[in-house]
Amino acid sequence: MITFEQVEKRYGETVALDRIDLEIPAGSITGLIGPNGAGKTTSMLIMSTLLSRDGGRVSVAGHDPLTDPRAVRRMLGYMPDFFGFYESLTAGEYLDFFGAAQGIKPARRPAVVSDLLALVDLEDKVDADVNGLSRGMKQRLSLARALLHDPEILVLDEPASGLDPRARVHLRELIAELARLGKTIVISSHILAELEGICSHMVIVDGGTVRAHGDLDDIRGLLVVSRRVSARVPDDRIEELEDLASGHPDVAEVSVERGVVRMVLKGADDVSAALLAGVVARGVPVFEWRTESAGLEELFLQLTEDRQ
Repeated sequence: MITFEQVEKRYGETVALDRIDLEIPAGSITGLIGPNGAGKTTSMLIMSTLLSRDGGRVSVAGHDPLTDPRAVRRMLGYMPDFFGFYESLTAGEYLDFFGAAQGIKPARRPAVVSDLLALVDLEDKVDADVNGLSRGMKQRLSLARALLHDPEILVLDEPASGLDPRARVHLRELIAELARLGKTIVISSHILAELEGICSHMVIVDGGTVRAHGDLDDIRGLLVVSRRVSARVPDDRIEELEDLASGHPDVAEVSVERGVVRMVLKGADDVSAALLAGVVARGVPVFEWRTESAGLEELFLQLTEDRQ
């Protein structure tokens, strides 16, 4: 649905994008992650027709945002990371105003506004002043604004920023529902756990370059395989397990927190199984042995560690 080929962007002497290549599949929820200044927002602005590029090629559903911006804007909805509410407008008036700007006919606008407010669970706020809404409600109203022309593609810049946990869950459920409706969604976020729970694909950006992209399993396959293990044993055997793990060649880290021995293994499930067998062979009772593969934060750190 969206492709970048050798795309460049500079701000004076600063290189924001350094000949990046990426592909965003149709129907996917793609997370764009990276530290501040990595090039996430620049990439989003370019694909959304709001910023020109200095080199390379960009295609959004077959259209070039630079040479055919109107075609791209008809099929793309952009939600920035800041609110742009006018004073003294209600939520309904706000959407009606932008509906007019989108060319929606006056006779249709009330139904469109009503349907969108229901979609984002704000139907009871139609007459509420936008500036009196909570941050989570403002985020959902901004998303409704981006959906006014029923775009095929949604580009969301830090949509969960500043939200409390309940509002994040609500927003995540809403984004999943939009994906079920067939929309292609691009999300940037610094809340990596949130993206891991919802995205089907990831693009990791750092220093203006794409370090990895694909589904999460593809990205994991590029990295050193590791496992995190949490083990519970009798209190009087914790030190024994700690010593055993510390002397194992495939154990990278060992720590004890509140009676739980936590280990990072340099290997996959076979290493965990062999270590567990060794612990049992020593006669140490094991109450719990829990393994987890590398999470998104760990993958990100591995991919960008040479830039730290």
